[in-house]
Amino acid sequence: MRVIKMSNKVKILAIESSCDETAAAVIENGRKVLSNIIASQIPVHREYGGVVPEIASRRHLEAIYPVVEQALEDADVGFAELDAIAVTHGPGLVGALLVGVSYAKALAFALNKPLIAVNHWHGHIAAIRLEHQLPSRYLALVVSGSHSGLMIDGASQQFLGASRDDAAGEAFDKIARALGLPYPGGPEIEKAAARGNRDYYHFPRAFLEENSYDFSFSGLKSAVLNYLNRRRMQGDDPCTDEIDHIAAAAQEAIIDVLAAKALAAAQQYQLDTIAIVGGVAANNRLFQLLSERASVHNINVIRPSLIYCTDNAAMIGTAAYDKWLNNDFADFSLNATPRLPLVY
Repeated sequence: MRVIKMSNKVKILAIESSCDETAAAVIENGRKVLSNIIASQIPVHREYGGVVPEIASRRHLEAIYPVVEQALEDADVGFAELDAIAVTHGPGLVGALLVGVSYAKALAFALNKPLIAVNHWHGHIAAIRLEHQLPSRYLALVVSGSHSGLMIDGASQQFLGASRDDAAGEAFDKIARALGLPYPGGPEIEKAAARGNRDYYHFPRAFLEENSYDFSFSGLKSAVLNYLNRRRMQGDDPCTDEIDHIAAAAQEAIIDVLAAKALAAAQQYQLDTIAIVGGVAANNRLFQLLSERASVHNINVIRPSLIYCTDNAAMIGTAAYDKWLNNDFADFSLNATPRLPLVY
């Protein structure tokens, strides 16, 4: 085991490239954000209605050096002042991950700095610590484009449930595409839903078996897509108002399940704080509904700022600091792990 001598100010350069954002950040002592640079590929992929993995990988190759350079410049930190290099090694798109992992390994080797491998989901969970003081135990509701899960975090960790099929964010994106809304689908569904009537349609909720904290949104997605297909086969395309109503009803079906399971878990395990993290945490209706339901039981609901909900490197640096404190370093055999689970 590589043992690192502790210093008063630990500066970690973190790199995130799991999907379509090339990001780098310099984090001091796990909480202070010295810089947080994100190069988004949304305009590129919007033309295709979703992320094209090959294009994403090429764009990461083009962006990673200038993004890291900008992160160091904004932090006013040189390579020699860094204490470690951290990188997301999974889950995500394999080609995109490889760009970040390869760059981080090369940089750590050249600088003779420790290399820290970070699970992308652990980064999302750690993001809440950038702005909030947390109790010793709290519930984390992890909701993003490719994962939905519940776990107890803090002094001890306990995994409670995960996606069995489509994650919440994935369902949002697929429904948005079927409705003819632009990529990324989640924010567009939320905009349309704000104009619609969520009670105009009723789509199914999959709560699964009793006491399960797993999530399943494939049935809801299929119900919405089948409804739209039936309408279009009859030559009856939904009008703009109807699209807004469908978006509102689909959004409500998703967040109803997320909120219900999160609240049930918090009550069962006697937790007074629920942290919503991940890209879908930016959905205001989810935050509103869960907050309303939780307040009745004196449970506090928190989430990161928008910039820390979506993919970023600051969250990776925060998660990496925990590993730094435990001398938990990777070697140069580190590889991208596209299907890395939440718990491993």
